Amino acid sequence: MIFRTLPAAVNTIAAAVASALMVFAAPASAQQAPQPGPGSQSNAAPASADAARDALAKKEGEGDSSSELKTALTAVDKQYSLIRRNAFQFSYDVTYTYIGQEKIVTDLAGGGVSLFEIENTSSHTITNTFSGDYGLLDNLTGNLTLPVISKYSEAQGVNGVSNSVGDISLGARFQPFEAKRDAPGLTLTGNVRLPTGRSPFKIIAGSGEATGGGVTSFSGGVNVNRIVDPVALFGSLNLTAALPAKHLYQVNGTRILTKVAPGTSVGFGMGFAYALSYGITTTMSFQESISAGSKLTFADGLVAKTSMQTSGILNMGLGYRVSPKTTVNLSVGIGLTTDSPNLTVGLNIPLSF
Repeated sequence: MIFRTLPAAVNTIAAAVASALMVFAAPASAQQAPQPGPGSQSNAAPASADAARDALAKKEGEGDSSSELKTALTAVDKQYSLIRRNAFQFSYDVTYTYIGQEKIVTDLAGGGVSLFEIENTSSHTITNTFSGDYGLLDNLTGNLTLPVISKYSEAQGVNGVSNSVGDISLGARFQPFEAKRDAPGLTLTGNVRLPTGRSPFKIIAGSGEATGGGVTSFSGGVNVNRIVDPVALFGSLNLTAALPAKHLYQVNGTRILTKVAPGTSVGFGMGFAYALSYGITTTMSFQESISAGSKLTFADGLVAKTSMQTSGILNMGLGYRVSPKTTVNLSVGIGLTTDSPNLTVGLNIPLSF
């Protein structure tokens, strides 16, 4: 008799446990619903499952890490995102750069190089950059960049200070294909840099420091990025060529420099951005630029060529979203080659109007 009634008792206990689990699993809103009538027990489990899915689903207005990654890509390089047609976007960047090196003072005499001495030089540069973007089309954005540079350098007890406008840049970014979540994004870029700053080929010793490149340059490139939530991968490749600087008259040792033809440079970069949360993102990237030597022409007919230069920088960044429309980004760059700045520190603040 005892063994015959045991299955019935087990069934009773199992039914009680199942009922208790259903009560605890139901959301608070379900407790206020009308009690089911006879014959409705078969619908209780599906209703509870639907309620659980609704509770776990992302509600309207909640953040999405993919949008944070797009913001991070914009902070790393504005070439990775476009704005809508007829829309304006402004940003302010301040960057500090330190360069310390041993400079070899030479003179070109008789077609040879004469070594005079080795001196330590250092320079501190603060660049304030004001950028404005305008959406020409939904997939075409124009850009204007205005840098204001303060530069201080010291060499052999001689100090130089300059405060002036740097080289103004005009550029455009174009997306040939519509951006898709599961496909890489492609952006084509073009840029013209005008020699509006103080040219390094025209300054006289003791009269200040150069704040520009001294030549008109043209650059074009391609950028690729892909979001693999919560990580975004990106890479870039670009080519830069410059027009020669003519009609110069700069004294270099015992000779007079009359013309400079800069060499072509190729640059590439790669990195990733990671969304730690809806308000914090981190980035890490590597950039390298390889520049061919420049050709120097002097008044007495001598032509010399400088050596090839390679600049590599490792960048680390942190972005903090202070409001739904504003993200402040801090970055630190470390030079990896002798032709690179020793240290760069940058702060980017987007301005919305």
